[in-house]
Amino acid sequence: MTTFVLINVTLLVILTATALTISRMRALYEATMLTALFSLVTACLFVLLDAVDVAFTEAAVGVGISTVLLLGGLSLTRSRETVTPRRRRLPGAAVAALTGGTLIYAAQDLPGFGAADTPVQSHPITDVYLRQSQEDIGIPNTVTSVLASYRGLDTLGELVVVVTAGVAVLLLLGPLTRPEDAGWRKALDLVDYRVLRVVSGLLMPFILLFALYVLFHGDFGPGGGFQAGVIFATGFVLYGLVFGLDKAQRVLPKAVLWSLIPLGLVLFIGLGVVSMLLGGSFLDYDTLSPGDPAAGQHLGILLVEAAIGITVAAVMTSVFFSFAGRRATR
Repeated sequence: MTTFVLINVTLLVILTATALTISRMRALYEATMLTALFSLVTACLFVLLDAVDVAFTEAAVGVGISTVLLLGGLSLTRSRETVTPRRRRLPGAAVAALTGGTLIYAAQDLPGFGAADTPVQSHPITDVYLRQSQEDIGIPNTVTSVLASYRGLDTLGELVVVVTAGVAVLLLLGPLTRPEDAGWRKALDLVDYRVLRVVSGLLMPFILLFALYVLFHGDFGPGGGFQAGVIFATGFVLYGLVFGLDKAQRVLPKAVLWSLIPLGLVLFIGLGVVSMLLGGSFLDYDTLSPGDPAAGQHLGILLVEAAIGITVAAVMTSVFFSFAGRRATR
């Protein structure tokens, strides 16, 4: 057994054991921590599969922001799950077993991992993307070329989904309470933890700088607007956790934050409209620099990634602020 296979099997065993443990736990805080561990191990698997872009997002969202939001939700309710009668658990267990069995059966038809005859290796379109994109787009990272240029309209649809989901969550949570009335803020304002506050303050510039690096380095390596936006939001979430919601909202006021949610989407659509006004198709970046199409592609992709980063960061941060500004109802 090779080292690569051994590492994958070990991570799979950890994932399975963690999932089974979570399913049997009644203590919700402990289950939340194990859920974060599950996401961290999943991110490691994505790295081993060379899906570093997805690993970035899984680590920032699954381990970071989602864990914070779950803890925030638990602070507003009870910390232990109500015992469910056994007869009510049986239908759910049956559905889970049936779904798992179907997936295992279907997986038997999948080609071997890394095999040369897999569709991704043998389909002609793969060769087109890997080689022709270097001439068409002029960007070393083919993933960025595909997401932001070749299928830019699909990426625009994904951004619309992010905005819609964010607005829906904000409407469900209701308006933000005033910082001085926020019950969760008092629970999270770690005034006495001086070391934590000093270390967090020192880390903040590096977190934001790394987010900018991920955004601008997406042309050459793993990264882009989605990952950068999540990392930006993680920085503001950390600031809100350590220094309190009132200070976080002074740094990033609610009115500014809510204005940034549609700004990225408007910028994305506006770029497509401008390319049409210049005589090209919707999201045809070549029109941005007629004499040098590669430069136009670079500029267009950079604007698209920036637009995605703005909206994703604003949505994630707004959801956190809304959770942190709610009072416990128990």
